[in-house]
Amino acid sequence: MSLAEHIKTLDRIFASARVLPVISLRRAEDALPLADALEAGGVTTLEITLRTSSALGAIAQLRRDRAHLCVGAGTILDGRQYQLALDAGAQFIVTPGCTEELLTLGLDSPVPLLPGVATASEILQGYRFGYRRFKLYPAEVCGGIGALKSFAGPFAGIRFCPTGGVARHKVPDYLALDNVMGVGGTWMAPAELIAQQDWAGITRVCKESLAEAAADLSR
Repeated sequence: MSLAEHIKTLDRIFASARVLPVISLRRAEDALPLADALEAGGVTTLEITLRTSSALGAIAQLRRDRAHLCVGAGTILDGRQYQLALDAGAQFIVTPGCTEELLTLGLDSPVPLLPGVATASEILQGYRFGYRRFKLYPAEVCGGIGALKSFAGPFAGIRFCPTGGVARHKVPDYLALDNVMGVGGTWMAPAELIAQQDWAGITRVCKESLAEAAADLSR
């Protein structure tokens, strides 16, 4: 699959997933009830980060038992993790930064890569490879909304998914920017609610978050 096709795939994903839950799972048994809670709240696309030993198993289980959901793998740091995520069935790959190894792997990847960037130089590095969709990370630390407004000038045609420190109340402001295709964050599946197995609470947060995003789009 070409990079042009990957871009189209990412655009389709984020067209229906303007708010992307970024999830760290401590217990494998939480994967299915969490996914069901997210779906009940209107969320059918999610990113499982490889920050825990349960991540790869959770991705594989979700792809097997909730095949209608779109499940990506995040916090991919190197080629080994990239392949493990593909083997688990991840439908898109997200990295916190970009290296030549990861960018090269994305060129021939069967699923799209969303490389992380924090500076103009990193955007140019990805641009040279042909990438036009990026994760801005850590968004709030590296300039947030101000940085994205500045990037809009020299980087026409490039769109971002800001993630990292983005508070829920700031999401509408991010989504109002033309070069933002979606916003990722942990607030839709907070660690404390997962630990408490408060699935109804997660469903409620998802519904509220999506309603806020929809209100922004209708402005």
